[in-house]
Amino acid sequence: MSRTPVRRGRLALLLLALVWLVLAGSVGAADIAALSVDAAFGASAAPATAIVVQDQVPLRAAPRDSAAQQAVLWQGDTLEVRGLRLDYLQVYDHRRERGGYVRASQVRRVSLRAEDAAELLAVVRFLRDTPGAEALGMAYVAAYLRAAPGAAIGSEPFAALGTLAERLARRASSRHAKADDAAIAAHLEVAASLGVDLRGFERDGRMTLCYAGDAFRRVLALPAPEEERARAALALTRDDCIDPALKPLQHYELDQWRSEVLARVVRRDLPAYWVNRLRLRNAGVQAALAFARQRRGEDAHAAAELALQELAGVDKNELAEEDRLAYSDAALRVGASRWAAEPVPATPARLAVATAAGAAPGETCIDLVDRRTPHPTVLAHRCTFGVVWTASASANAAGTALALAVQPLAGWRELWVFQQGAQGWRIDVLPPSLDGPDLGYVEFAGWVPGKAQLLAAREVRADGRFRRSFELLDLATLGVRRQADRPEALSTFYRWQDAAWKRQTVALR
Repeated sequence: MSRTPVRRGRLALLLLALVWLVLAGSVGAADIAALSVDAAFGASAAPATAIVVQDQVPLRAAPRDSAAQQAVLWQGDTLEVRGLRLDYLQVYDHRRERGGYVRASQVRRVSLRAEDAAELLAVVRFLRDTPGAEALGMAYVAAYLRAAPGAAIGSEPFAALGTLAERLARRASSRHAKADDAAIAAHLEVAASLGVDLRGFERDGRMTLCYAGDAFRRVLALPAPEEERARAALALTRDDCIDPALKPLQHYELDQWRSEVLARVVRRDLPAYWVNRLRLRNAGVQAALAFARQRRGEDAHAAAELALQELAGVDKNELAEEDRLAYSDAALRVGASRWAAEPVPATPARLAVATAAGAAPGETCIDLVDRRTPHPTVLAHRCTFGVVWTASASANAAGTALALAVQPLAGWRELWVFQQGAQGWRIDVLPPSLDGPDLGYVEFAGWVPGKAQLLAAREVRADGRFRRSFELLDLATLGVRRQADRPEALSTFYRWQDAAWKRQTVALR
C-alpha cells in the first residue's frame, strides 16, 4: 500500500500549524521557509541531493559570508541537503565527512525520483560536449544512474560518462594544464569519488592520464548506435594509453584484445570519416600483431597484409583534419612491420643472410654468407633481440655490401648495413633517429651504381612531430649527403630508386 497519501496529510497538517504560528507571531518567515523545506525533504523517499555547479565554493560553518570556512567545494561535488537557512542550504558532504552551509545559488538541487530521471539525462546531454564541465557532467551521470530504473538505462549515459572521463584525462595530460593545476586536481578528485578510474603512465618524463574504460566497455556490451560503438572502440584501443611497463606476452594479449574490440564495430552504415578512424587504428594494431607473431615464431603474414590493406583503404578525401596525425602514426607503424607481408626470395642471391636461434631466449644470430664458394663462407656474424626480416636482404651488384631490416620494437625498425672494408667485413647499424626509440623506421631504397652510396627512406616521430625524408647516404659512414622531402626532388634518388622498394614501401603513400 502506498504511503504517499499519509505523507501528504502530515505535510498539510504541518503547514496549517505553521500558518497558526505565524498569526500568533511565534515564528518568522525564514523559520517558515526552513521548516517547509525540511518537511518537503522528509516527505521524499530519500534525502535531497544538491550538486555543486561552480568551482571554489566555500562550505561555511554558519549561513553567512563571515562564518568560518569548513572546506572548499568544486563542481561535481555531491551534497546531502538537510535544510534551508536564509539563502543558504544546510548540507552534509559525505566525501569530506563535514557539514555546513553553502549558498543556494552555487548548487543545483536534483531529484532522484524515477519520474525525474529524464531531466537529469537532458542535463547530461548538454554537459557531455561542454569543455571544462567534465566533473559536473559525471556527477549528473551518477545522479541519473541512481534515479533511473535499471531496465530503462541504456548505453547513452555510459557513452557520456566515458566521453567526459576521457576528456578530463586529456585536459590533465595537456602541456598547458599547469595554468589550471588546482582546478584540474580538484576535478580529478571529484571523478575518483564518483568511481571513475583514471590511471597515470610516465612517458618521456611526463605523466599521461588515461581513462580505464569501464563505461566504454558497457557501451559495447549494450545495444547502442554504431557511431557510439565506434567511439568506444577507439577510446579503448588508444596506443598512448598502453602501459609502457607491460611485458611482451601481456602486450601481445592486449593487442589481440584490441583487434577483437575493433572487429566488433560494424562499419557499413558509419560515415566515411569514422571508417577512416577505425581503419587507421586497426592498421596500427595489426602491424603490432605482425611484429609480435613473428617474434613468437608464428605466422605474421595475415596480420601484416591486413595492416597494409587497412592503411591503403583510407579515403584521404574524407580524412578529418584532426586525424592527419593519426594517419601518419598508423603509416609509421605499418611501415615498420611491412616486411612480414613479403615472402623470402626462393633463389638466394650471391650474398645472403642466414639466421639461427641465439644462446639467450628471444635472441637471433645473423650470418652473412657468401654463396660463391662450394661451401658457403660466413663473412660476418652478429646477434640481436630484434626481429630479423630476411626477406629485406638486398646486396649491391659488386657483392661488397648488403642492407638488412632489423626491428627491435613494434614501431621501430633499423637498417643494418654489411660492407666489405680494407680490414674485412663490418656491420653498421642506422637507427631511424638518434633521439631514442619512439616511433619510426629507416629502410633501404636502392644502390647507386659505381659509387659507394645507397638510398634510404626515413620516417620518424620525435617530440610529437612527424618527419619524412628521402636520402642519399655515404656507404662508408652512413652519413647523409643529400636529402629531400620528395623522391623526385633528389635527382640521384629519383634515378636509382629500387623498383621492388617503390612497389612495396608505404613511404610513397
